[in-house]
Amino acid sequence: MNRNPIYNLKAVLKDTGLKPDVLRAWERRYGLPNPERTEGGHRLYSEYDVAMLKWLIQRQGEGLSISHAVKKLQEELSSGLDPLNVNSVSSYENPNAAFENQGENSLDALRNSWIKACFSYNEVQAEGYLNQAFALYSVETVCLKVLQQGIAEVGYSWLAGEATVQQEHYASAMALRRLNSLMLATPAPNRPHTILIGCPSDEWHAFTPLLIALFLRRKGFNVIYLGPNVPSNRFKETIDQIKPSLVILSAQQLTSAAALHKLSLVLQECNASVCYGGRIFNIQPSLREYIAGQFLGESIEIALANVERLVSSAHTIFIHRRPSEEQVDTLEHFLKNRHRIDAIISVNIRSVSQISYENLDIANRFMGDNLVASLELGSLSYLYSEIEWLRVLLKNQKLPENIIPDYFRMYSSAVDETMREHGDIIRHWIETQVLNQ
Repeated sequence: MNRNPIYNLKAVLKDTGLKPDVLRAWERRYGLPNPERTEGGHRLYSEYDVAMLKWLIQRQGEGLSISHAVKKLQEELSSGLDPLNVNSVSSYENPNAAFENQGENSLDALRNSWIKACFSYNEVQAEGYLNQAFALYSVETVCLKVLQQGIAEVGYSWLAGEATVQQEHYASAMALRRLNSLMLATPAPNRPHTILIGCPSDEWHAFTPLLIALFLRRKGFNVIYLGPNVPSNRFKETIDQIKPSLVILSAQQLTSAAALHKLSLVLQECNASVCYGGRIFNIQPSLREYIAGQFLGESIEIALANVERLVSSAHTIFIHRRPSEEQVDTLEHFLKNRHRIDAIISVNIRSVSQISYENLDIANRFMGDNLVASLELGSLSYLYSEIEWLRVLLKNQKLPENIIPDYFRMYSSAVDETMREHGDIIRHWIETQVLNQ
């Protein structure tokens, strides 16, 4: 791959979809990429640099944080394997790799065309691009490089305010429908193991667990897929009935991680072999210490390899961490005072902002639900990544920039008024980790 620096910053931003401040932050924090400079001080990037950025973006689309994606890249390079070089050999090598970036039939081009068709609500075109992709590449390659990465890019567009929630939902529905069609087309299982897959209560993001279900069915496993938002008692009923070799749970958000935590304890009492994964466990690795099960890994490829290993393994009892007494006490008093806190904020914030009742209700529910989840899981530090999502949400509603610090100051004050000393750790977290950032 060409390493001659020939592309300016504008060309790289257009090709990768990155924002200038994001790219500069990656260069400053991680030294990747490391562009050369012209005599005038302007950055110049090589084809290899652009490929590196796209590789990092793709890993983020699979759920890795940027720091973990950089670490993964550095580990592969130090082992002698260059994931950016199509001639490198890896355990997940794609036989069509040499053609992926060439012309209108490349995976990048097909994915971009599919996204564009979804954004235009053009079902015929979107299905056509998928049909074209499946005609040229393997099912696994298209699912990972077009559908999964495409859904991730649609999500980034929504966060950046470049796509509407309707467009994001439409694209997700299109992708899920195709995965369901592929599931129906898989042959009968030819392996003796039964695998149960689903999402805990409050988890509605079904793409990744459905994708894993599809891949495992294509490997010959008898897969029973329960879908999103499954209550604990329903899982237990199914386990008692089918006695699966393995149970796979998926959570993408902090609130559903808390639900998964509770579910893992119930399933362990049923003597079920539990494993799990999802975005939230990738960006918050210490959460894994609270789950009574085996973490599958930070990518689908790794998860599939671990399933192959675990499905025949002896059942293991996992020791999990528990919240401190202070966190349990804080949670108890927060649950008692949550409605009062919301009411106080609703009165106070209307005096300084024209925020709508709908947006305020979203903010209060989001903040309250994630506070409960973080206390159940043992640390308010888990809130930070979720708060960033709330910042983006409010920003996309075209609200004044000062509304966010105003909101958190009022939240801290309402906690102090209603919970007194029992709210100290919440107020301390807001004041040190939110207002002082």
